[in-house]
Amino acid sequence: MTDIHKAAEIKKDTENTEIKKVTGMSKVKDINEEISIERETDTIVVLDFGGQYSQLIARRVRECQVYSLLLSYDTPLAEIVKLRPKGIILSGGPASVQVEGAPKCDPHLFGLGIPVLGICYGLQLMAHLLGGKVTTSGISEYGKTELSLDGESSLLQGLNAREDCWMSHRDSVTSPPSGFRITARTLSTPVAAMEDEKRKLYGVQFHPEVRHTLRGMDILKNFLFEICKCLSSWDPASIIEITTEAIRRQVGAGRAICALSGGVDSACTALLVHRAIGDRLSCVFVDHGLLRYREAEQVVDAFQRHLRLNLIFVDGRRRFLARLQGVVDPEEKRRIIGEEFIRIFEEEARNIRDVRFLVQGTLYPDVIESGTRDAARIKSHHNVAGLPEIMDLELVEPLRLLFKDEVRAVAQKLGLPEEIVGRHPFPGPGLAVRIIGEVTPERLELLRQADRIVEEEIKSAGLYSQVWQAFAVLPGIRSVGVMGDERTYAYPIAIRVVESEDAMTADWSRLPYPVLEKMASRIMNEVEGVNRVVYDISSKPPSTIEWE
Repeated sequence: MTDIHKAAEIKKDTENTEIKKVTGMSKVKDINEEISIERETDTIVVLDFGGQYSQLIARRVRECQVYSLLLSYDTPLAEIVKLRPKGIILSGGPASVQVEGAPKCDPHLFGLGIPVLGICYGLQLMAHLLGGKVTTSGISEYGKTELSLDGESSLLQGLNAREDCWMSHRDSVTSPPSGFRITARTLSTPVAAMEDEKRKLYGVQFHPEVRHTLRGMDILKNFLFEICKCLSSWDPASIIEITTEAIRRQVGAGRAICALSGGVDSACTALLVHRAIGDRLSCVFVDHGLLRYREAEQVVDAFQRHLRLNLIFVDGRRRFLARLQGVVDPEEKRRIIGEEFIRIFEEEARNIRDVRFLVQGTLYPDVIESGTRDAARIKSHHNVAGLPEIMDLELVEPLRLLFKDEVRAVAQKLGLPEEIVGRHPFPGPGLAVRIIGEVTPERLELLRQADRIVEEEIKSAGLYSQVWQAFAVLPGIRSVGVMGDERTYAYPIAIRVVESEDAMTADWSRLPYPVLEKMASRIMNEVEGVNRVVYDISSKPPSTIEWE
């Protein structure tokens, strides 16, 4: 037993404590809900029609240092106007405007005088609602396509006469509404772009938000800066100022505890909340027994050296493993872990007294993957959809609408060291979602040792800062092998190394063969119970980064 866990033994044993459940506290805010504060920051509203790139549009706007907010397509017009947006973007989507029940926004949106940009389905909907013609020709366009510009265009200014763009559609606008003129076309699409400068309405059939449209960011910048007249004011300094004020308004004179994991998300969250409410914040770090090699000691050491905030350490290893015994379904694992975390935080809050708020480092991708009204659930993140229905504490989630790269920029601005800012993301459920099947102490230790070797070799090769994540997975199967002239029947280990910008999409990392060879050799020689190593070469999508 390590010193840190020995110290935890003196804490009151709460494993058999009956938790009183009370009602009346909000578990989690809706994705479209945000703390209302006065902003000097220009805002772009992105209406989500269920497209696979909707979140990417919002992120690309943020990259231009303009604040964007993703809302459902049917958000009441009054709520949109209340936000005082400088512009509105209509996303793509899988539906056809010609089908009954297709998602539609309020058509009065086009008469507000606020610039509107329709992308793919958004273009088609704009044309449909304003009297244009949309048809299904039977000819689809998917992938790289050559775009031909047709005359001058405010939206497409600065582009060459021919540009490569990325298409993904079956329906097409064949006749634009009155007042619009065609500004671009392709061989298969007569209206690849159109605009009505008098009403400040613009549309493109292709996707400027994806990297495959080579001048896509230039198009978005034309819309943001030339048409909407936005200022580049959404930067780390403004995020810190806005977020700190939002926390003050929500927490008031109350006390809060922060769920600290040791990663950049929770560390950044803790510092933001401490800026807002000072010593009324206590941080709680829980060792649930599902951490990586010596991670508990490393986290506490880094926290004490760099953050110097009030830290409570909880040894919850036995209670988490007891709850997970016999559980194989990944969604059930996440639910159990999410609930157990909350119960521990509730217990600690009662020990401190007068604590009403639980602070979490939830990020935007966590919310999206857990499922919203317009986005299917990919997997339930323990800190979002994995939360229990009834909680004693109200959530404070300062980073809920931020992407990972924005969080890292804020963390650097707050002065967090690189060892925390650049730390690879680690799922809240820990190794439980990297073990396929039941979580047992033996499997945990096997995976923990294999994962340690993967990290050591990535760092030794100087690749740690170049990849998004690098870790080992333990599939719930065994395979035949030969060791020492004898037959073995042992576990395989899968190595997963990916490159990404925000975890919404990812590609597998092309590691040098010598690095892979060293990893495999060490794992099979040093980790008892492993006789095979494989490398995961799937991207996201169609796969996810984690296996469960």
